[in-house]
Amino acid sequence: MNLRLLLPTLLASTLVCAPSTARTLEQIKELGSILLCASPEALPYASNKADKPGFQIEVAREIANDLGVKLNIEWIVPRRRANVVNCDLQLDVPSDVEKQKKGKHRQTRAYHKSGVVLGLSATATPIARYTELQPGQRVGVMIGSVASEVLGKAGVSIVPYAFQSDMVDDLSKGDLYGGAVSGASLSYYALEHPESGIKITQAFDEASGLVWPVAAGLRNADDAIVEAVNQIIERMLADGTIKRIYGSYGVTHQRP
Repeated sequence: MNLRLLLPTLLASTLVCAPSTARTLEQIKELGSILLCASPEALPYASNKADKPGFQIEVAREIANDLGVKLNIEWIVPRRRANVVNCDLQLDVPSDVEKQKKGKHRQTRAYHKSGVVLGLSATATPIARYTELQPGQRVGVMIGSVASEVLGKAGVSIVPYAFQSDMVDDLSKGDLYGGAVSGASLSYYALEHPESGIKITQAFDEASGLVWPVAAGLRNADDAIVEAVNQIIERMLADGTIKRIYGSYGVTHQRP
């Protein structure tokens, strides 16, 4: 996956911690806590707001509860990057099958399909695929993103943006026909601003590099903690916990 497509609100979700000694499952249980890296201002992913913690925080709490330990959170901000923090857990890490088996930074099984969606303005005609866009229909993209390359090659009239928030504002006002936006971010915006009339479509499901599965990252983990968290994720998928948590932020959970 080309990381250029990751939008500003996703940066905190894909941080990689520096190589230092992480705790095994036995050590985590002895200490009584597990440490999560997250951003304090990245809704719907994570926040330091008690009433709206974000789906990463809520999923992490479920994991900690099932492990029988407390969840501690290390807030990552631009001046204090994750590479100086000794975190145990990160969520929404782009899934890598090899890292599920071995390596310095282990991963659990994938639990959600993330990526870029096509947001359509209130007056736009609904479409199922980006290839249905017509000439002259202006579509916002992030500068240098994979979406800009895909849509440009398809002959779409693209409008480049440096900030996703500006693109979404213009989409909401009807200045754009559509916008290639982080699915979770746009879904949360639509939930918080129903008056915008924005419609969301999975128009890029067949486009390479614009949709990907995500997993939980466990830094320098042993087999025991990986297996334990995998079992918890399996339970949350089976009983609808992940679907419920995502849905509370307007995000439709998609199995990978």
